Amino acid sequence: MIRIIALFYFAFFAESIIAQSASTQPCSSPECTQFDFWLGDWDLTYNDSIHATNHITKEMGNCVVYEHFNDPSQSFSGASWSVFNSTTNLWQQCWVDNQGGYILLTGKFENGEMMLFTEERKLSDGSSGKNKMRFYNITSLSFDWNWEVTKDGGKSWTILWKIHYSRKKP
Repeated sequence: MIRIIALFYFAFFAESIIAQSASTQPCSSPECTQFDFWLGDWDLTYNDSIHATNHITKEMGNCVVYEHFNDPSQSFSGASWSVFNSTTNLWQQCWVDNQGGYILLTGKFENGEMMLFTEERKLSDGSSGKNKMRFYNITSLSFDWNWEVTKDGGKSWTILWKIHYSRKKP
């Protein structure tokens, strides 16, 4: 009799847990869609000509924004994975590339802009500073992106790389 009661409770709680999991979709909060403007296929212009393409998808149950960057003229390619961390209420991104680059960024979407920041780190010129990735002027067909640096704790920022994104025509 005790076994029957124990099996009943196990079945009841297991069914309850499964029902809760089915009703709570991971990555379903409005914040998890803040990077959706970036999804799709893009032509990237910098230095006054098209140099690169970027293909952005949502993966892993719509939880991960996956970037596929390619600049054949520079033999440069990279990828990033971006996730909204509901514990910290921040976006986190990991960038890797074919030149050994590995960059971690954290930030948020506010005032119509997505901004992600590195921690203070050693820069390519040997000094230390912090980088910022800024997505702005966002529309359904285009936006601008900057890679910026500060060496004075964020008092001033210098643009190192400016890219204009134009959505590829279907």
